[in-house]
Amino acid sequence: MFASHTNQPFKERHCGLALILFAFAAFAQPEPRVIDRAVASIEGRVIAFSQLQFEARVLLIAAGGVQAAFAPLDQEVLEASLHAVVDQRLALLEADKLEAYALEAGELERAIAAFRGRFENETRFSTFLSTHEADLGDLSEVLKRSLRAQRALEGKLRLRAQVSEGEARVHRAGHPELKDVPLEKVRAMLVQQRFGDLVKKELADQRRLVDVRLLGPFAPRQGAAP
Repeated sequence: MFASHTNQPFKERHCGLALILFAFAAFAQPEPRVIDRAVASIEGRVIAFSQLQFEARVLLIAAGGVQAAFAPLDQEVLEASLHAVVDQRLALLEADKLEAYALEAGELERAIAAFRGRFENETRFSTFLSTHEADLGDLSEVLKRSLRAQRALEGKLRLRAQVSEGEARVHRAGHPELKDVPLEKVRAMLVQQRFGDLVKKELADQRRLVDVRLLGPFAPRQGAAP
């Protein structure tokens, strides 16, 4: 025979037990964990932190810094990389609308092969991809974007960056340290400088015209220069 509890009806005891179990379960649940977060937005298209990490490493490795494959990336490197990643997308906004600046046949394959060649062996390359939860398609997309962005800027600005022989001669005459440098080398140097200045202006203009937002730890600090 079961003992009766005249002072605590069954329904009340059941509800009380359920509340205790619910409270215990709530406290037992692990705290929410941030898996990823947005670090930038361009015309509403979000760049996630994991995406930035991978693209930064790819760009650094492609430039010769293979140590970036697995080394931690500090805030300064990530900030510089985010600006480069945003600039690439800005350079391609118009090109994408016009479906312009397609790569030549085999160009992407050569870029991938050169990238793989930065690693000491194929195993190391595969480990790089798996460590950052990426595959060959992700790598191809980053390299393709980089190649097309450079081509778009070249196509738009290279002609305006040209320097005449006369300009190069005047520049060399005004810089004694260049007096023994061949004129064509001086001219090439000036073209590259002018092209770099034009690129900076083009991208700065795009940033003013396009809705670009840096978010989280990359958002502009109050009082900092834009």
